[in-house]
Amino acid sequence: MLLEDYFDFLDPDDIRLRGHRLGIDDILTLYLEGQDPEQIQWTFPTLSLEEIHATITYYWHNRTEVDAYLERVRRMTAERMAAYDRLPESELPEVVRRLRTLKALRQVEAES
Repeated sequence: MLLEDYFDFLDPDDIRLRGHRLGIDDILTLYLEGQDPEQIQWTFPTLSLEEIHATITYYWHNRTEVDAYLERVRRMTAERMAAYDRLPESELPEVVRRLRTLKALRQVEAES
């Protein structure tokens, strides 16, 4: 089996673990924050240690390209979040409005 066989390369900015909805960025973010493969598996219990190790190995074999990929994914995520934050309150789903209200209440409580 080739290392690339563990992944679905859906487009240049979307690489996922084959058979999962998780992107390699989900695993590598935790890994680069210092988590070991067992901790990552605890976070994503549907992944095998083999799949996690394959992702890390792919990263080290293609570090320059994967670092650029991770930066593009981070930038796109930040842009999407900023666009979502600019939506008028009336266009947000009810659950988002309730969560924002709860967050604001907790911040007020924490400041008191």
